[in-house]
Amino acid sequence: MTEAKLKYKQGSFEIVVDGDYVFCAVSKRKIPLNELRYWNVDLQEAYFSPIEVEKKLNEKA
Repeated sequence: MTEAKLKYKQGSFEIVVDGDYVFCAVSKRKIPLNELRYWNVDLQEAYFSPIEVEKKLNEKA
């Protein structure tokens, strides 16, 4: 298994470097590409679940 590099877009992502997973920006957990559901287009970051999204949003507050 190798890490992918993605370009996050609104509602989709583009695979820049082929791989099997990306890392969550908050928890550092591996996210298989077929399970990736949460990301931030502006920050170009992936998140494991809504819990990590909330943590990231609270970080900014």
